[in-house]
Parts: sequence; structure tokens; C-alpha cells
Amino acid sequence: MRKNLQDRAARPERGSTPIDLRHGHPAMTVLLYALTVLIWGTTWIAIKFQLGVVPIEASIVYRFALAAAVLFVGLLATGRLQRLRAVDHGWCLAQGACLFCLNFVCFYAATGYVTSGTVSVVFSAATVFNAVNGRLFFGRRLTARVLAGAALGVSGLTALFWRDLAGGGAAALHGVALAAAGTLCFSFGNMISARHQALGLRPLSTNAWGMLYGTLLLAAVAALRGVPFTFDASPHYVAALLYLAIPGSVIGFTAYLTLVGRIGADRAAYATVLFPVVALTISSRVEGYQWSATGAAGLALVMLGNVLVFRAPRAS
Repeated sequence: MRKNLQDRAARPERGSTPIDLRHGHPAMTVLLYALTVLIWGTTWIAIKFQLGVVPIEASIVYRFALAAAVLFVGLLATGRLQRLRAVDHGWCLAQGACLFCLNFVCFYAATGYVTSGTVSVVFSAATVFNAVNGRLFFGRRLTARVLAGAALGVSGLTALFWRDLAGGGAAALHGVALAAAGTLCFSFGNMISARHQALGLRPLSTNAWGMLYGTLLLAAVAALRGVPFTFDASPHYVAALLYLAIPGSVIGFTAYLTLVGRIGADRAAYATVLFPVVALTISSRVEGYQWSATGAAGLALVMLGNVLVFRAPRAS
């Protein structure tokens, strides 16, 4: 069974070549990439706007409860909600914990210590995490180019964060560690989605159940911890909530996880390399992020490392 799943999960990548968004690929792939980059590149600042009055756990529960409701209503109305086996519901629960719960607790908390653009750069390491996890869970070959890309990425992150770490001390380091933990959880969720799609389960249905389970799990943990479910009716909080729930979650996750099924998790994660360009541009205008020569060089190294990972040859 495990070998069969590995073969089916790896099938989209057989004979693949590096993605070139200018030539030779269907318009749908280009559209999915554009949606993922533009939407997720702007969600980081929306997360920043939600910090303050409402506890982090409550904001995440509101976000994915609304997103799950939109998905279920749309799927039921169109008759497109797939029936899942009990074992698939178990995997959706795991996906919900990794992709719609624990990772966002880490990301929301991280933006309290470092800028949202900085968090997005850490998130770009998802390409490396996905390549390594693809090896662990699906037996895909981990090449020297992947290891070289990881080394470049670590060097780039160190250069990018050097000023913040030197000036912010333990708090900045804590923020980076939280963002890295969230990215690892995100990668585990990618592996589960690859498993779903290898078995013919569509992202819309598995996302709906995953968001529901992630919401219930986080709500239960928050209730046990005595977290107050307050609400901020201010325009900036409500606008951020709506943006994060519908474009950021319903559209963004569906687009990204569809890419995972079409071209593989590690290659789909290449879209995360472009997030920092969008997120740091916004952060420089809204949060006062100051670019430096070291920071720019660090960002270039991170992107180069991820490109190496992305372009690594695949074993059939």
C-alpha cells in the first residue's frame, strides 16, 4: 500500500522539467501560480492587522470557521462535496492540525516579534522542507543540489535577519523560530494533501473538512486554556478577517494545493519564493521595514537556494 501510494504521489513529476511560466505550460498553471503568489504575498500584513484586541487563537478560529462555511455551502449547493472514508477523515484531521491550526498559531505569534515580511521570508523555506519531507514520506531522491540550495537558504536567512537578530536579541530569534516551526507544520500538511490527491480526493473537499477539523481542534484547545473569544468590530480587523478567510484561505489554499497535485509539493512550494518580494514591499511601506545591502543580499541567497531546490532533477 505504501509503495503504491508513493508511486501515485510521484506520478505528476515523472519526466518533469523546471517550470517556466513564460513557455510551454497550461494557462491554468500560470493562473494558479499568480493567485497563490499575489494572495498569499499580501496575507502577511493582514495577519499583522489582526494582532491586538483579539487573542491569536480566536482570530484563527474565526478565519477558518468562516472559510470552512463558505466551502461547505458552495460544495453542497453544487453537489461537488466528495464522500470520504473514515480513514480519509482521519487524514483530514491531521491536515487540519498541520495546515489550518498549528502552523497559523506559529505565524500569528511570530508577527508579534518580527515584521510580517520577515515571517514571509522564513516561509519561503517551505521548498526545502517539502523536498526533505518528499524524500521521507514518498521516497523521492534528495540530491546534492537540494542540499546546496538548503545551505544557500540558511546563509541567506542569516544575512537577512542579522540586523534584526543583533538589534532584537532573543525576541527576534523567538519570532524566527516560531515562523520556522509554522513552515514545518505547513510542509507536513502539503504531504498529506499530496496523499489525498494521489488517491483521487479533490482539494476543495479535503480543504473543507480539514478547515472544519482544524477550527474545532483549535477552539477546543483554546477553551481548555481559558482563551476569551472576544471580537474586534473595527473596520481594519473585520476587513482583515474577510480577506484572510475568503481570498487568503478559500481561494489561496485551493489554488496552492491544486498545484501540489498537478506538479508535486516541492515544486509547488516554489511559489513561496516569490512571497517575500510582495510581502517585504508591503512591509517597507506599512511597517517601516528598512532594506539594507546585507538584507538584499540575504534575500537573493534565499531565492537562489530555493530555485536550486526547485530545479533539482527528479527520480522516476
